[in-house]
Amino acid sequence: MDFCPTLSEEIGDKRPERLAGDPSTSQEILRELAKSLQWHIRRSVGWNPSTPDDVLRALARDPVQWVREAVGSNSRADPQLLIQLSSDRDGFVRAAVARNRSTPREVLEELADDEMMDFDASSQQARYIVKESAAKNPSIQADALISLAGSDSSGVRAAAASNPGLPASVMERLVQDHFWMVRDELAKNPSTPPGILQILAYDRITDVRETVGRNCRTPGECLFVLAQDRMWEVRRAVAENPAAPASVLSALAGHWSFLVREAVARNPGASESVLEELSRDPDQSVLKAARSRLGPKQDRM
Repeated sequence: MDFCPTLSEEIGDKRPERLAGDPSTSQEILRELAKSLQWHIRRSVGWNPSTPDDVLRALARDPVQWVREAVGSNSRADPQLLIQLSSDRDGFVRAAVARNRSTPREVLEELADDEMMDFDASSQQARYIVKESAAKNPSIQADALISLAGSDSSGVRAAAASNPGLPASVMERLVQDHFWMVRDELAKNPSTPPGILQILAYDRITDVRETVGRNCRTPGECLFVLAQDRMWEVRRAVAENPAAPASVLSALAGHWSFLVREAVARNPGASESVLEELSRDPDQSVLKAARSRLGPKQDRM
């Protein structure tokens, strides 16, 4: 891409795409990069929170959908511009607007009814990508979120289950959902009440119990139970939890899996005595993790 001499000197050997996405890049350079013939550079400009409003308005009319999508996801995009993009012909652009926390609530309510679907190769099923994006947005109105939590689509329900604004009464219903990913999203949700996490600690799916083990809001008594889970992955999750009681970490320090012991060594709640024990571990990764936590004291080992 050709720039005027002044800009070329300022850019130097830096890659244009990296500059386009860097918030510290000057507005003058961003204006030039927005004219690039390469759409991925224009897309990076569209993502950049430092891009001037007039440049974002121009990029919102870009013929390439991925550039318009970037503008729709820009946290500093003007609400009026987001309203304009909420009617874009491309569903991925509308989904980006639905994810944007700056999108007006009335627009989110409309996008919550968007029927656009796309086939997801990983799950081998069609998904309502705009509805899912709206369901994840913390700015969505409670009524719209509750409605999405009752969707026939498991993907939409899972997205709603991840929203911190979901009422506890709805969480109590979703904890019994037949689709494990809905329960898993509940287990990840930072607003999920301890009582619901306690139910999920006994879930039949290992991934759900593992997620509960990592949640800092999980009650100590549940972490104690999960620390004795038959699956080592669940025990490692507990060992990684900074809220895990010292007694639980002490017990996990003797686990047969070096990955569990290493997680204990990295946990900020591990006691000095546990770290000293692990600093003599036969596994090098555990030993190094423990000694790095002990710092200068390792010289005395």
